[in-house]
Amino acid sequence: MPGTIEKSAMDRSGIGGHPRGLTTLFFTEMWERFSYYGMRGLLVLYMTTAVASGGLGFSDRMAAEIYGVYTGSVYLMSIPGGWIADNVLGTRRSVLFGGAIIALGHYSMAYPSIYTFYAGLVLIVLGTGLLKPNVSALVGNLYTAEDERRDAGFSIFYMGINLGAFIAPLVCSYLGEKVDWHLGFGAAGIGMTFGLIQYRLGQGRLGDIGKPPALERTVITRNAIRGAAMMLLCCGVVALLWFGPEPLRRNKMTIIGTLVAIFLVWMFTSYLRPEEKKPVGVIVILFFFSIIFWAAFEQAGSSFNLFAQRFTDRSLPAGLVTLLPEALQRQVADGFPAGWYQSVNSIFLICLAPVFSWFWLRMGKRQPSSPAKFSIGLLFVGLGAVLLAVASASLGSGIGAGSGVVGPWWLVGVYLLQTIGELCLSPVGLSTTTRLAPERLTGLMMGVWFLSISFGNFLAGEAAGDFGSGEALIRLFTRVAAFPIGAALLLLLLIPFIKKLTR
Repeated sequence: MPGTIEKSAMDRSGIGGHPRGLTTLFFTEMWERFSYYGMRGLLVLYMTTAVASGGLGFSDRMAAEIYGVYTGSVYLMSIPGGWIADNVLGTRRSVLFGGAIIALGHYSMAYPSIYTFYAGLVLIVLGTGLLKPNVSALVGNLYTAEDERRDAGFSIFYMGINLGAFIAPLVCSYLGEKVDWHLGFGAAGIGMTFGLIQYRLGQGRLGDIGKPPALERTVITRNAIRGAAMMLLCCGVVALLWFGPEPLRRNKMTIIGTLVAIFLVWMFTSYLRPEEKKPVGVIVILFFFSIIFWAAFEQAGSSFNLFAQRFTDRSLPAGLVTLLPEALQRQVADGFPAGWYQSVNSIFLICLAPVFSWFWLRMGKRQPSSPAKFSIGLLFVGLGAVLLAVASASLGSGIGAGSGVVGPWWLVGVYLLQTIGELCLSPVGLSTTTRLAPERLTGLMMGVWFLSISFGNFLAGEAAGDFGSGEALIRLFTRVAAFPIGAALLLLLLIPFIKKLTR
């Protein structure tokens, strides 16, 4: 309803002079990200821990592949999740139902069984597919396309995401790594439950945006069946490619790329109106560069996490240890949880997101274009991997606490560079997608944006499977650095063409 969106866009009673609905969505996403990053920080470490120590005893390659399948599927499910919101539930109900399914998934993983472990992963995938694209679409609908507060609003929203991502590893990684893995998974579920309660109580701030589509009951029922079939189809394709016959598993990335290409061609030829093709074309161009960014960035939960556990000094300063209760002193005697490094990125984001938000507002119409910001983001995420390649070459040289271990500041520097890249690309990608997407297809276009993250996560899992030691580490992180840096240079060359499409 255009009138409702216009009225909402004039609202300045929320955080920092933004619409008050941003407050509700800020805390909803904060708790959802608490649950996601709390579990994500544990996932690879839990799978690679020996059975005798409470883990699953998987190899590094198998754990990395499962991690990539899980994180990739989370975002892949955004396509049917966005479609269901547009055609069945509306964005508001999709967020509510998705959060409930996510919470059930975390509680399933809290029960110590291999069956509940996999069932929990599937539930989280399905629930996040409903919630993730639609909560971002709701943020976009708070603003008109011309509202200069849009990028700043998404930066504030992104700060909420990372507040949850900062707290989550401190709580869940400590409980999981130092007490019991399943207690950490359960804590993630409690966080999502808090988010659901907050969202339900604060829905009045959203006004009329995100209501269910005005369709006949028979059409809604038919669309619901189609949406469920789309979700089942996505799950079936992923299961076949990763756990099916050998020829499919060997060529899975080629098959996924082909399916993505078929989807994009179908969308342009059969689903878009002529006037919608140029702006959506820009979204598709940025889509491919987003894939490269996330393939590098999402090493954080897999290869970077394993590097933190095995090759990074995790000892606390002696003076700090003496200040802790005796029970905690015993638990951190062998080092603090490796998952705590996952909070570093979020610390930088919390500190820098307001700076970037202020900076973009200060520059106004003089700020770099969205593609230019994308290019900067790609460059910095590549530089982060360069730094870790150098750290890998330094192993055994005496840097850090001892032979074969480097100091903690290497990873801190990596996450600082990644944070700068993320702030230049991720919130800008969300903002650009909601600005250019046709109003009737907002949910679907957000699904396309998250599809790029999905494909990036699939590639990240494949790359992290090469994790090892010595030369293998250097080769891994060199490859992770080369692709985004090369992509950044290519995107700079394409900026004039992209600007023509957006006029």
